[in-house]
Amino acid sequence: MAVSIHPLAHVDPGAKLGADVVVGPFAVIEGDCEIGDGCRIDAHAVIAAGSRIGRRNVVHSFAVLGGAPQDRRYAGEPTTLVVGDDNVFREHVTAHRGTGHGGGVTRIGSAGLFMVGVHVAHDAIVGDRVTLANGTLLAGHVVLEDYVVTGGHVAVAPFVRVGARSFLAGGSMVERDVPPFVIAEGNRARVRALNRVGLERTGVPLESRVALKRAFRALFVGDLPRAEALARIESDPDPFVRELVAFLRAPPRR
Repeated sequence: MAVSIHPLAHVDPGAKLGADVVVGPFAVIEGDCEIGDGCRIDAHAVIAAGSRIGRRNVVHSFAVLGGAPQDRRYAGEPTTLVVGDDNVFREHVTAHRGTGHGGGVTRIGSAGLFMVGVHVAHDAIVGDRVTLANGTLLAGHVVLEDYVVTGGHVAVAPFVRVGARSFLAGGSMVERDVPPFVIAEGNRARVRALNRVGLERTGVPLESRVALKRAFRALFVGDLPRAEALARIESDPDPFVRELVAFLRAPPRR
């Protein structure tokens, strides 16, 4: 099917639009943009220069993808926002391009749901199938791994890494790394429990959920120092426990 562009939209001649793209009234698509097949850009949405948008993404009204980074060191150098497939960006979502000093690219994976007012800052890396509730704010250089879920009005500080399949409870202020598979909550956020519901919903096998429960108790419930607890569980053959250990042993990104 042909591209459908409303006569009141502005699409720069330098933009590349795939098949079946639908552009609503008063939407703006700047030059040096690539928008994949089957995307829908609703009324008043903006896709700024430097955006590379995959297939079948839906961008709702007043969302802005690919805007310039909010960083005092940014001097107008060409940078990009790269988005995967099948994401939904609701109203007033903003996702900014990278910076020259931060690698130049902000990356968003596939099949994510970005609810009203979510912000993804420069040089962030967001994985697949994330669900970010209204008002979630990701600062520059944040890493969100696959299947992360947030409640409303969560804020994640610069350079923080949030592990896969974790849940950040509503209103949490996250200033340090959050391991995979856990629930974190509070101001400032701390690990509170194993994310049992999230593990089951995302298809983690029962035997791995049992192994993670043992590992969680050793790390966060028992009286052993963290280093000793890690040493005890790192020989566990379960791949999810190994993922948890690897995350906790990784050096800080700051």
